[in-house]
Amino acid sequence: MILVVGATGLLGGEICRQLAGRGEPVRALVRPTTDAAKVEALRTLGVETLVGDLRDPASLSVACRGARAVITTVSAMPFSYVPGENDIKGVDTDGQASLVEAARSAGVSKFVYTSFSANIDDPFPLRNAKRATEATLRASGLDYTILRPSCFMEVWLTPAVGFDPANATATIYGTGEAGISYVAVRDVADFAVHSLDAPGAGNATLEIGGPEPISQLDAVRIFERAAGRRFEVTHVPMEALEAQHAAATDPMQQSFAGLMQCVARGDPIDVTRVLAVIPVRLTSVVEYADRVTGRVAAHA
Repeated sequence: MILVVGATGLLGGEICRQLAGRGEPVRALVRPTTDAAKVEALRTLGVETLVGDLRDPASLSVACRGARAVITTVSAMPFSYVPGENDIKGVDTDGQASLVEAARSAGVSKFVYTSFSANIDDPFPLRNAKRATEATLRASGLDYTILRPSCFMEVWLTPAVGFDPANATATIYGTGEAGISYVAVRDVADFAVHSLDAPGAGNATLEIGGPEPISQLDAVRIFERAAGRRFEVTHVPMEALEAQHAAATDPMQQSFAGLMQCVARGDPIDVTRVLAVIPVRLTSVVEYADRVTGRVAAHA
């Protein structure tokens, strides 16, 4: 049995789909407030669902019982953040620590944790939580794999952060010239699933990116070619990002500002080593743009 925590998110859902496709028995931890349609979608895949919460250690003990492995992708950011309740401290720091302890106590054989790239390393709350969980996991005695993906295409090349193919507009952080190893959710899920058994993935930290680093402006040009139209580009200077970070008082705002500064500086990843461990076929931004603009055109 594989326990997936964060199963109703983009990455967790894809991991469940891939595991179910391999015939693996899968259990998903879902919160009491989870959208019923998302829970039903998991059940349709044959996934067992169990109600629980990272903030409820007792529910984690139940969830880990009988599991041979745990894969966690969950985070309070960006969609379920509630200050003082479902927040970075409660979920990304304390909650993940409780999950590691529950897995250890239950005799789980493998723990796979999704962090983010070593290049995303400014001191902001989400980064601090990710690195703290990495340290907790390394000290736990569990066989672990820490996945450190670069920027997800399905997040950073979407309207959620100002990249809007449907309206041919793009917000660029900094100059937009630094290379970023944009990576597809499906590919990160592939790494997660294969890291359960890949010999080189034991007690390993894997830096994950797409086939090659490209700049934000390169991404705009790729989408312009795919869509056959020019984009209107707006730049947010690094100075403005730094000011936004300095002025932020809420941990989520601080984390968003910190992430944007890191993106502005770039996130190039050499994937040679990780592909030697787990040979995944990586999706290019060109392929992603063709898929997205095709969908946009179909609904135009």
